[in-house]
Amino acid sequence: MKQKKLLAALVAFVCFSALLRGDQTQTSVAGSGQDRPTFSVNVDLITTDVIPRDANGQFVADLRKEDFQVYEDDVPQTISSVVLVHGGRVFNQVLPPPPPPQEGIILPAVRPTNDTAGRVFILFVDDLHLDFRDTSRIRDLFKRISKTLIHEGDLFGIVSTGTSSIAIDLTYDRTRIDEAIKKISGNGLRPSEIIQGPDGQDGPTEVRYRAHVAFSTAGELLRNLEKVNNRRKAIVYVSNGYDFNPYAAARSGLIGDSPFLNRQTGANDCSSGDENCSRRGNPNEMQGQPFADADLAREEAELTRAANRANATIYTIDPRGLVAGADLDEQVDPVQWQTVLQKSQDSLRVLAENTGGIAVVNTNDFDKALKRIDNETSDYYVLGFYSKNPDPTKRTRKIEVKVNRSDINAWSRTSYSFPLRPAPTTPAPPAPR
Repeated sequence: MKQKKLLAALVAFVCFSALLRGDQTQTSVAGSGQDRPTFSVNVDLITTDVIPRDANGQFVADLRKEDFQVYEDDVPQTISSVVLVHGGRVFNQVLPPPPPPQEGIILPAVRPTNDTAGRVFILFVDDLHLDFRDTSRIRDLFKRISKTLIHEGDLFGIVSTGTSSIAIDLTYDRTRIDEAIKKISGNGLRPSEIIQGPDGQDGPTEVRYRAHVAFSTAGELLRNLEKVNNRRKAIVYVSNGYDFNPYAAARSGLIGDSPFLNRQTGANDCSSGDENCSRRGNPNEMQGQPFADADLAREEAELTRAANRANATIYTIDPRGLVAGADLDEQVDPVQWQTVLQKSQDSLRVLAENTGGIAVVNTNDFDKALKRIDNETSDYYVLGFYSKNPDPTKRTRKIEVKVNRSDINAWSRTSYSFPLRPAPTTPAPPAPR
């Protein structure tokens, strides 16, 4: 009897072990991913700022989710979240629901909710494109910014592009502004330095390098700002602007005191034997690099796309204000100088207008401009939605916000862009044993 019980127990143990080994084998095969494909996708909450004002220009603070309509590429979207900020403070917040479930797709982890008190400012000091002679004027501008724009409870940071060497992380401590102001100093190129400087295949090498540093620094800032959610982010961008091909005729020797220019005929005089003579007198150089303006437009387009992805607005300020002309000690053709001034100011307008900001150029009334920036960053709504367009190849999309009241005008950004995502990689097959 005991032997039968022992034999039955042994058989049961063997069967259980076989079943266990079978389960482990099936689990191993299923977990290897060879028989079951895995798909991953990013489901992003798109947010945009909206500033509704009545006929008198007053901010309207009593709107609800039902009062707004959002269109992406003319297709109506479902609003998932609404945040009202009035007077720089959050009064109510409708948190977004989780993204709609999609069968067979792995969703990313839910992003944590950020602190939403106050505003976020980045003071961008492009001292590589600020004249040293305007240093006192620039410092006075930042004192006005500290007094008029930055308030208690606002989160701000300060970054410079050049020798001022300012890098203050986001902080609430307003005393840090005073520390930074003492270090601000213009370090831009003077016209004579540009004209006499070396030229490369794409134009003045130092001009291109400085502009690349400025755009790269601003782009890195905006990528970091993408991590801050449900807050209006403003970049106060202080610079004299950009021109990738300044003083082209003067650099080529066709205008100005060039030893290679025949004043009687306007032709080249290469009797001196200088090897740079033919380059300086080349009419093609006078016309400038044909792709200089296109290169500048491409750089600015990439920066504005980064700002729209971060839901950040760029407010550009030219601290020169109203400028009558070049300095007397700069031997620059007045027509060329005005051309460079116009192009540089236009570049600031592009950065501001394409991100929903304003360009403060050709004015000495900085207080009025700063008060307007203060108003626009204090009262606004943040609307969030999940795009209904499943096409991941269309990065840039048009966006339009309407209010269901005829007496209200609503401002909002006009487009946004998705960042470039790395291509999915196929795991390597296991090495043979």
